[in-house]
Amino acid sequence: MIKVIRGNPTPEELAAALAVVQARAAASAAAGEAAHRGAEWSDPARTVPRRLLPHPGPKAWRTTFWPA
Repeated sequence: MIKVIRGNPTPEELAAALAVVQARAAASAAAGEAAHRGAEWSDPARTVPRRLLPHPGPKAWRTTFWPA
């Protein structure tokens, strides 16, 4: 919410100020998404092979370490 504390802006001045604030917010959101996409590529967990976890049972502890 934006509140005018001092002065009496015209509708055009208020619209211009709100357009600047909205453009900065959109640019900030776009930069955040780009940074997030880059983080996925550098995530070390991405290189770990995905395999199913062993089903619970009496010998499940053996299959947690040895590759399938």
